[in-house]
Amino acid sequence: MKPIAVSILTLLLHSLLFSAPALAGDAEAGAKLFKRLCSGCHNIGPSVRSSFGPQLNGIIDRPAGSAADYQYSTAMKSSGIVWSRDKLIQYLEDPKAVVPGTRMIFWGLSDEEKIDNLLAYLQTFQTP
Repeated sequence: MKPIAVSILTLLLHSLLFSAPALAGDAEAGAKLFKRLCSGCHNIGPSVRSSFGPQLNGIIDRPAGSAADYQYSTAMKSSGIVWSRDKLIQYLEDPKAVVPGTRMIFWGLSDEEKIDNLLAYLQTFQTP
């Protein structure tokens, strides 16, 4: 094999093995979706507080019912859920199936692309 071909192959393999995995979804599209579907109840961003619903900063990997400035339903507080990406997907698809007795008034979102976009947006507000 020619030296240049070996070098190119090595670079390709290195980039595949050692690059960070790309997040699914479009955060910009997710921001628009959040504003339309979620912002009536939830806040997100620097220095926000909970309102009708809990603030969503750092929601990924956060235990359910743990935002200090919000009074959760008993169902949410006792759910034992940690909001992983997979659990958030399930919840966004059908909140009442994941946490029976939740007070969240949301019928669910069935479009996988919209869920990925929304989660990509929420991911931008994770604490390092």
